[in-house]
Amino acid sequence: MKIDSVDFYYLSMPEVLDIGDGSQDALLVRVAAGDYVGWGECEAAPLVSIASLVCPMSHSACKPVIASIIGQEINDVNDIRRIGNLVRANSLDLLQADHTLSGIDIALWDLLGHRLNEPVWKLLGYKSRFPKTPYASVLFGDTAAETLQKAKSIAAQGFRAAKFGWGPFGLSTVEADCDQLAAAREGLGKNGILLVDAGTVWNTDLDAARARLKMLKEVNATWLEEPFVSGALSEYHALSLASGPVGMAGGEGCHNFHMAKHMVDYAGLKYVQIDAGRIGGITISKDVADYAVAKGVTYVNHTFTSNLALSASLQPFAGLESHTICEFPTELKSLARAMTKNHIVPDKAGLLHVPDAPGLGIEPDFEGIAPYLVDVEIRVRGKQIYTTPELR
Repeated sequence: MKIDSVDFYYLSMPEVLDIGDGSQDALLVRVAAGDYVGWGECEAAPLVSIASLVCPMSHSACKPVIASIIGQEINDVNDIRRIGNLVRANSLDLLQADHTLSGIDIALWDLLGHRLNEPVWKLLGYKSRFPKTPYASVLFGDTAAETLQKAKSIAAQGFRAAKFGWGPFGLSTVEADCDQLAAAREGLGKNGILLVDAGTVWNTDLDAARARLKMLKEVNATWLEEPFVSGALSEYHALSLASGPVGMAGGEGCHNFHMAKHMVDYAGLKYVQIDAGRIGGITISKDVADYAVAKGVTYVNHTFTSNLALSASLQPFAGLESHTICEFPTELKSLARAMTKNHIVPDKAGLLHVPDAPGLGIEPDFEGIAPYLVDVEIRVRGKQIYTTPELR
């Protein structure tokens, strides 16, 4: 069976705001081979990824991503890895390639799952799937009072854990951040699992991050996520030595296996967070999950978009019984909710279950998507090289 087509669809809210909310737009991916179709999602700027899919070749190691996909055989899981390796070789100097490949790789796993009538987690080699403890993933409120209300609402919904991130955190004074942390803890209650995401706000400023450690310990935060930019290994490691019970979490910015490996080996992480829509897809995410297990680091999914992306993010560690905590976006824009007909929701016990249906177990909703579909055309030297495909 050969890959016949790769289609990209740029979706967007009518207005995209300058906030740390990745659900405001999306790049939906459709891959077709014979009678089978698979769906994926890239976690990257849609227009840039579309350009990398179709851009004219610059040289032998800078080819458009689609050149390594169309016509390739897709019969078993080994073909997915082979195709990914081909993309990385042929698009070595195309720095967007891994982001673009991510959505295609996800779609290939979905396609193969439908063809073989198996869920992706089984194709990855897991014998069984284990329930995860979802943490409600939200932004800090503009004020501590708003954060308090968000935390109370999350607790009232039955979530055992919540992550507060971005917003004003780290942008003002230590005192203001302490107020935010105290509000989050008060709202969740003393037994709630509190996670904090600094969103790389301190870049590489170790002293600024250290100044928040005392309060993070006082509110019993389980982790501090992304205090620094990805790759700031020495700063991560230095902070981990001072953070005590507050674990270091990071890795969502990794866009290949080697970056994630370095974070695990040298950053002092207790939790490595991987976004399947960025790192190269489910294939590489599973590689990182395997490596994390070997190194005694907890694997956590990263996702903040649709339920298609959520399902993809859960597959790589679905069969890891002791790696239980998972991200669950709860403040999604209408676009992200409308993208799929079915949704993954916590059960009565508050636990999340990876779909057991073929592929990713998530079905796109064409009617829901239609109002958000952005028409795009790319022309080079007067020739059209991309136009938004028919949604089918």
